[in-house]
Amino acid sequence: MSEVASASRPAPVEDGPHDRVSVMVPFLIIGSACVVAGGFVAAVTAHAPTEHASWAAAYLVLVAGVAQVGLGAGQALLARRPPSARVVAGELVAWNLGNAAVIAGTVGGATVAVDAGGVALVVALLLILVTTTRPRRTGWPLWAFRGLILVVLVSIPVGLVLAAVSPA
Repeated sequence: MSEVASASRPAPVEDGPHDRVSVMVPFLIIGSACVVAGGFVAAVTAHAPTEHASWAAAYLVLVAGVAQVGLGAGQALLARRPPSARVVAGELVAWNLGNAAVIAGTVGGATVAVDAGGVALVVALLLILVTTTRPRRTGWPLWAFRGLILVVLVSIPVGLVLAAVSPA
């Protein structure tokens, strides 16, 4: 093959472990910070717990924290190609603004904020799901990852209904 022909063909894109780690790290950092924040909320409100404080602590730990870590790790390990920094940024913004809106709206009694947060969470989950539609691995890791997405997707409308019918 001539040099001209080989120069016009783009080099194959190869992803290495660094690419996958760079996708995972922001989810791990922010998710871990949410777990710690949930612990702080529980500790600070332990002397006089309220329904909203207990809920917020659990939400921060489980949804904003643990689920975020699982989603980020699963995406990084299962996506055929690691998503671009722009896609990851969009996922992180949608997920974390969605969680902030759900928490603020629930604690403040603003159903519109809770609903908007729920929509943002669905958008984030769909973005993450799209990056893993053709996974590089199958088997139990993929089933566990898809199970996490399914549990969160089913929980969102349930939470929205509960937020709408519960008193502030």
